[in-house]
Amino acid sequence: MTSLLVLFFVVSKKYFIFVCSLRYNEKMRTIKRQTYIDKVKPFIDSNLIKVFTGSRRAGKSVLMQLIQNELIDSGVNTSQILALNFESRIDGKPMTGEIVWNKVKEKVSETDKKVYLFFDEVQELNEWEKIVNSIQVDFDVDIYLTGSNAKLLSSELSTYLSGRYIEIKVYPFSFKEVVQIKEESNIAIDNKKLFREYIIKGGYPVLYNYQMSYDDEMLYLSDLFNSIILKDVAQRNNIRDVALFKQIVIFIMANVGNLFSATSVIKYLKNEKRNLSTETLYNYLDFCKSVYLVNMIQRQNIIGKELLSSQNKIYMIDHGLRQAIYGNNQRDINQILENIVCVELQRRGYNVTIGCIGAKEVDFCATKNEEVIYFQVTYLLASEETIEREFGSLMAIQDNYPKYVLSLDELDFSRDGIIHKNIVEWLLE
Repeated sequence: MTSLLVLFFVVSKKYFIFVCSLRYNEKMRTIKRQTYIDKVKPFIDSNLIKVFTGSRRAGKSVLMQLIQNELIDSGVNTSQILALNFESRIDGKPMTGEIVWNKVKEKVSETDKKVYLFFDEVQELNEWEKIVNSIQVDFDVDIYLTGSNAKLLSSELSTYLSGRYIEIKVYPFSFKEVVQIKEESNIAIDNKKLFREYIIKGGYPVLYNYQMSYDDEMLYLSDLFNSIILKDVAQRNNIRDVALFKQIVIFIMANVGNLFSATSVIKYLKNEKRNLSTETLYNYLDFCKSVYLVNMIQRQNIIGKELLSSQNKIYMIDHGLRQAIYGNNQRDINQILENIVCVELQRRGYNVTIGCIGAKEVDFCATKNEEVIYFQVTYLLASEETIEREFGSLMAIQDNYPKYVLSLDELDFSRDGIIHKNIVEWLLE
């Protein structure tokens, strides 16, 4: 554990110096993430606690500031706002529930109006759920929380705040947001060229808020990945063999979009002279999901609608991390395009599954309320064989819901009621 802490210190120090260098040498550019603000607006001043979840550095803290700006623009006085980051320290000491409660009490005593509370990375506060619940009961407040740990919702929130919160998942920049930030910076853009860059570096906001070299971008993503692995996973879950855990994560990265098999992973490790139980492997996967590093997408029988328990697929929350750690995003373009489309569908609020119909497979079945859409994703429809494969899976579905084939082709290959669209154009809708 000592060596782990030393490694984390080295990584953190390097990351701190790197970020500070950016901070002092570049002017930060931000965009108004209107999609998220629109999701929040109906719940402002309600008794529901607004919880923003997502991976580290996905933009949750900036979003909290944007909401504060919205409140101020609507007439709320700055004296009514209290913002606390629970990764910071008071007088060199970590924040406690008592400190937080007293700060809220002091802020409430300064005004006869509602107070707006913004608690950043709330999972760092011990017994945070009890403190938040007490504050909500004791004071006239409107509460906003961020957290980087999915267990924040699956356990604590659902237990202690059941029926009294709304979750808003925050993702790294979509391609549409990347285009937006370039447009607002008055930078001449070529969407095709910009998308090629997006394929490589993904959507973490800092990569577009600062002018950086490719090496610096990869350094930032590598340090972010190591911070997630060491601080958010290894330390919290007492993983002793961090090197083995990291090796497994890199193997998963390499196989993004492929059917996941625990047996194949364990076989791979045995070839590397490493042993791991199936139970531990699935625990490691749960850890990765809990910090928003990966998505596990289930397979679904399209005809019977039942979910299938085996051979699911794993996608990265952000494909830029894959480039920094494993590389080959351009070589593995089909996998990366699938990853981008999967996350985009989730970003748009769809529940996503892998469709199965007989021996055929549909890349994504996207559902939202009563809406259902089917998607096939490929790099190029470069041969008749590819066209038959991509369209054939969708043609096997005998319902009337919309069906799309997405590729980077410029020509329109739509046929038989199946819509073909250029991926870049679809992402910008």
